[in-house]
Amino acid sequence: MLLGCGRIIQKSSGQGFKVLSRLQSTLIIAEHNNEKLTPITRHALTAATKLGGEISVLVAGSKCGAVAEEVSKLPGLSKVLVAENAAFNGFLPESLTPLILATQKQFNYTHILAGATAFGKSLLPRVAAKLDVSPISDVIGINGPDTFIRTIYAGNAIQTLKSKDSVKIISVRGTSFEAAPSEGGSGKVEPAPSGEYASSVSEFVGQELSKSDRPELTAAKVIVSGGRGMKSGDNFKLLYSLADKMNAAVGASRAAVDAGFVPNDLQIGQTGKIVAPELYIAVGISGAIQHLAGMKDSKTIVAINKDPEAPIFQVSDYGLVADLFKAVPELTEKL
Repeated sequence: MLLGCGRIIQKSSGQGFKVLSRLQSTLIIAEHNNEKLTPITRHALTAATKLGGEISVLVAGSKCGAVAEEVSKLPGLSKVLVAENAAFNGFLPESLTPLILATQKQFNYTHILAGATAFGKSLLPRVAAKLDVSPISDVIGINGPDTFIRTIYAGNAIQTLKSKDSVKIISVRGTSFEAAPSEGGSGKVEPAPSGEYASSVSEFVGQELSKSDRPELTAAKVIVSGGRGMKSGDNFKLLYSLADKMNAAVGASRAAVDAGFVPNDLQIGQTGKIVAPELYIAVGISGAIQHLAGMKDSKTIVAINKDPEAPIFQVSDYGLVADLFKAVPELTEKL
């Protein structure tokens, strides 16, 4: 039996050589800010281990050497491919897609993975279209190299699907997979395929990032979230005070974001961020199905709402029927 070109080749009597099966191999697209790896990549690594075969990570950026070094320490990696180029400034999918296609052409992976974040959701569909395959989005479970579990209908139904595509393009929900350890590996660092990757249709101009001393929403162990019941953006100060006492992140429902109470980077739900903290405190949130889709996997859910019929109480572990403008200050004071 011979091994070649990522396939198992066997000599058959009277028939020459024939391909039996393709070896499993996975490429993870690292998400980072050129300084530090984003936690979702470690969750994606755990998902990749369930697929079997070798695992590689592609780190692309403008100055991402430190990130590549960090990634190389993750356990279970065969190699870390690094692409440093000014074209990747801003991590535009128009520039990253040609790089991924060149990498796929060289290494012939069976799976390409990324987190189901804004980064992954903007990149993977473009890659899938170029490869003429169907992307498999927001995966919450993996039953095998071609069988995946995902939520549909805003989380009201669970779908198990089997993909027949030669290359599986998958985005994974980080809250459904434990984060891989940050130490213990020694992956070999290699250069990614070189080329001209600058996009002719888009250019990164700049970005304004909001800075906060509070934990990032998707990585926080405790989240205090407000809804339309907060009545105004100024009233979110009640939640900020409570969150600071608990070292928690602050989130919001779509209703609160649409009302202009808080910026949309705080939005939790089907069209916002998906979270699964140890403790989720929902304040003044009715519990619309779109919001529940983004937080119902939280380990413990506490709801504070003056309406005893609010749907949020159906998924909460603890519920307090009370005026939030009295309950939240009292809770903050006792902490």
